[in-house]
Amino acid sequence: MFSLRILLIAMVVALSATATQSLHAAEKNIIFYIADDLGTELGCYGNKVIKTPNIDALAADGCVFTNAYATTASCSASRSVIMTGLHNHANGQYGHQHDTGHFSCYPNVVTLALPQVMKEAGYRTGIFGKHHVAPLAIFTYDVMVQEKGRNTIELAESAKKFITAKDEKPFIAYIATADPHRGGKQFDDVAGTPNPFGNLPKKKSYPGVTEVFYEPKDVIVPPWLPDTVESRAELAEYYQSVSRVDAGLGQLIKILREADLYDKTMIIVTSDHGMAFPGGKTTTYEPGLKVPMVVRNPYVQKRGIRNNALLSHVDLTPTMLDFAGGLDREKNAPIKPIDANAFWAERKLDKGENRGKRYNTYHGRTWLDILDKEEDPSRKTLYASHTFHEVQMYYPMRVVREGDMKLIWNIAYPLPYPFASDLWAASTWQGQLKKGKDAPYGVRTVGQYVQRPQFELYDLKYDPDEAKNLATDPAFAKELETLKTKLREFQKGMGDPWEQKWDYE
Repeated sequence: MFSLRILLIAMVVALSATATQSLHAAEKNIIFYIADDLGTELGCYGNKVIKTPNIDALAADGCVFTNAYATTASCSASRSVIMTGLHNHANGQYGHQHDTGHFSCYPNVVTLALPQVMKEAGYRTGIFGKHHVAPLAIFTYDVMVQEKGRNTIELAESAKKFITAKDEKPFIAYIATADPHRGGKQFDDVAGTPNPFGNLPKKKSYPGVTEVFYEPKDVIVPPWLPDTVESRAELAEYYQSVSRVDAGLGQLIKILREADLYDKTMIIVTSDHGMAFPGGKTTTYEPGLKVPMVVRNPYVQKRGIRNNALLSHVDLTPTMLDFAGGLDREKNAPIKPIDANAFWAERKLDKGENRGKRYNTYHGRTWLDILDKEEDPSRKTLYASHTFHEVQMYYPMRVVREGDMKLIWNIAYPLPYPFASDLWAASTWQGQLKKGKDAPYGVRTVGQYVQRPQFELYDLKYDPDEAKNLATDPAFAKELETLKTKLREFQKGMGDPWEQKWDYE
């Protein structure tokens, strides 16, 4: 009898604790999970070889956007857009935040910056993993945990205390993996000497991570890459790194479920830009700009939605702020915008020079209302750009897409295309480069990839791989001129300094 009484008391205490935990778990939390150099090579995007069960399950329980794009395929520049809702030629961060370039957003960007406006909306803010934007004063979160290397389980666990804290305030956890970025010493004992993409040698695993290994013969080589020994070897390593990204998401979902937060938290999974292979990252071709965008909003009833609306990274901050109840939809701005003058005066930081213009509205717009829909006809135009990667890698490009027609303006087209150092060293590229400029590289030759025309025009409906440039085809002269005009008008509206190049480049 005594044992039964103790058992009943223990059960009551346990149930009470669970109820208390649930009571104190705030509603409308946000997990923003961003990978580094992740393309759309995922199960939910049609790849039948790669193992991404957690992302695929989230997609089945939420919404997959099949036409989501970065505005630029370079890390720092892209993250500055994500965290401001402003294009690079307005926010001022044209390239990498680190080292000699040290690009940075204009001080006045603080008015719209993600961590600041989310704090004003009543949120606890935390960033875990890769940060890579500047200035730090603008992009400071309440809790900031540095990168955890390639162990995505440790990365997820580093956010656990923040996520599960008993606090009346909801949270936004910005969680940024280093995977599947290239990195690590190249394996000398594997055909094609592939970059390991952060994988450990000799099929070792990171602590707590169940690694998934792939054979080069099994990978799917996309049309924009050469089907060679080298590319297959690198894709096998890339796939393993992607599966580690998936494992990190699985751990985050486990943390949410155990804390009774899964159905109180919107989860967004995306990437800063496309794959770190030549032809993807740092280009404005589809493999560079197209990104995964998998979203589960627990307050939306419909599940398993595939939405083909054109989305952009510039939409992310206004969408998350909208979810938080902090967006003035009519003004497309925070209900409580940050006063830039007061912000810098309070910190006694002199930001009187080169502060940038006044930022009153976001360039992107919320997509919170279309998570249960399969399309949004009002979203038919996208803009993108690239100016720098590292500071010495100058190659400005500007892009407009209207429906299925896409125009790329290679502003410095007389120059050879400059490679990011890791892409130049990639065995996928070097293997073809040594064969000469006429060697095939996906839908182009090596020479065509390096030396590009001033304008590239593609009909993505009939040519999704961007193999046939229509810019010199008289049959598409009208479309070319229409898109040129549209692009220049956009640049003027953004205050893009490269708009002047229409007159003297």
